[in-house]
Amino acid sequence: MDMSCFHTFHTPCLRLPVDPIPISGAKPPPTRRDTTHFRKTVRGPVKQTRTPTATKSLVPNNVELLTSTSNPFVKHCVKLRQSSSYRHSHSSALVVGTTPIREICNFQSLKNKTAIIDCLLLLDKAQIPDDLEEHSVRLVRVSSLIMEKLSGVESAESIEAVALMRMPSTFYNVNHEADDRDCRRWFASPYRILVLDGIQDPGNLGTLLRSAAAFNWDGVFLLPGCCDPFNDKALRASRGASFQLSMVLGRWSNLEALRNEFQMKLLAGHPESKAGQKLVSNLSPSFVDSLANVPVLLVLGSEGRGLSEESESLCELVSIPMAGKFESLNVSVAGGIFLYMLQPQVWVTRSTFS
Repeated sequence: MDMSCFHTFHTPCLRLPVDPIPISGAKPPPTRRDTTHFRKTVRGPVKQTRTPTATKSLVPNNVELLTSTSNPFVKHCVKLRQSSSYRHSHSSALVVGTTPIREICNFQSLKNKTAIIDCLLLLDKAQIPDDLEEHSVRLVRVSSLIMEKLSGVESAESIEAVALMRMPSTFYNVNHEADDRDCRRWFASPYRILVLDGIQDPGNLGTLLRSAAAFNWDGVFLLPGCCDPFNDKALRASRGASFQLSMVLGRWSNLEALRNEFQMKLLAGHPESKAGQKLVSNLSPSFVDSLANVPVLLVLGSEGRGLSEESESLCELVSIPMAGKFESLNVSVAGGIFLYMLQPQVWVTRSTFS
């Protein structure tokens, strides 16, 4: 275990970003270059905001096909994919591929939630996906060249759809909040929460989010240094789980407030061979049974640096026993095992922790 190493569409037209880009073709305002690290640009739950003068739509209602990569709307979408700070300042993300779009929409339908898709960009002459055809959604067809630019993948031949989506209301950034008394609103039922500590690789982060959603965990807490969960690669790996899970971006002080409020147990995945003098428990059936009625915060560290000092000192360390000679596993693989073994059990009355 190498712990060291988003129902019904009803939007009639495209929503405006915070700083509307004129149809004339003027370039959007300059922004800082993106890094893989999440930028602290949002406070509290993500909300769609508009400027008072935002009266024009980026794409007029009569536009059915886009063919120029220099179109301001195309540039806006590309920037959403490339820049974390730009994404969060506009509260929007670009979801590439029919499968994650479908999974997000199906999830929204099951939860009877309002659609968060603002525009569906479909490859020219491609059929509208069956799941989306019945919905009234703003549809714009694009050329193959534009689709290639929007998708950002080396081979865009299999990419037929890209969706411009609003970030879900279940995403919170509490980095700048001094009062943690509202931690009860972060998660609907904080019984099993995955905590990611400096997970920088978008593939690993996306895979962990997908596993957390698959095993019915209640949400994810992102400590400093984590990759943006709305990064295009993370979205691709998570298959849209970033829009399905409750997620909080915060500091250790916020996490401790959550732990104290719900009397949660702090566990951290850690290789037994690197534990030093601290006792390491084995992830055994008996250990799992002992936590059946206990709310848990499970911390997983980065591939390269492992757990932070706070995580290692404050958490009970747990390792995955292995018969082989390997001393560790990839964090997404190890995380999948932890998430499966510690997943919520059907006999637990989860309302106890609400």
